[in-house]
Amino acid sequence: MSDQHLIIFLKAPRAGEVKTRLAVGLGPAGALRAYERLVETLLESLAALEPIELRFAPDDSADEVARWLRSGWTSRAQGPGDLGERLCRAFGEAFKSGGRRVVVIGSDCPDVTPSDIEAAWGALATHDVVLGPAVDGGYWLVGLRALHKPLFEGIRWSTSSVLAETLAQCKRRGLSVHRLRELRDVDTPDDWRRFLQTRPNPS
Repeated sequence: MSDQHLIIFLKAPRAGEVKTRLAVGLGPAGALRAYERLVETLLESLAALEPIELRFAPDDSADEVARWLRSGWTSRAQGPGDLGERLCRAFGEAFKSGGRRVVVIGSDCPDVTPSDIEAAWGALATHDVVLGPAVDGGYWLVGLRALHKPLFEGIRWSTSSVLAETLAQCKRRGLSVHRLRELRDVDTPDDWRRFLQTRPNPS
C-alpha cells in the first residue's frame, strides 16, 4: 500500500448549502450546478492519482457523494467540529492507516493538477509541512508527514489570515515549510466567470 495519501474535502451537492456566495447571482439551483461542475472538473483532473479519499459533509450524505467515487477510491464522513478539528481528524486517521505523506485539498480550486499533488508529496520528503497559498489569503492544499495539531487550532477559518496564521504556527514550532504555486478558489461570481472563460462548455 502506498504511503502517499490524497484526501479531498467536499460537501454534499445540495441546493442552498453549497456555493452560497455564487447563489446571490445564480440562485440556489444555479450555484448547485456550478458546484457540481467544479467538483467534477477537479476529480476528472486528478483521476489518475490513487489512493484518493473523499471526505464528505454533512455526515449523512454518503449516498449523495457516492456518484463521485471511482474504482479504488474510498469515502468517509468528515465528522463534527470546525474545519480545524475535521482536518486534524482526517490527518490523524490517515497516519494511523499507514500514510506517511498526507495531502488534503478542498473542492473549491479546479486548477489543481496531478503535478501539484505530486509536488506536494515530493516536498514532504524533506519538509514538515507543504502549503498551497490561495489568492484570498487561505490555502488550497495542506500536506503533512506527521500530525501537528496546533496547525489547526486557533485559526480564524474562512478569513484572509488563514495562511499567515498557519505559517506563524509553523514558525513557532520550528517546522520547515514548502510553498506551492498560488491558485485561486472559485467562490464569487467573478471567479465563476473567470472559470467559464478558461474552460470549454462540457459536451
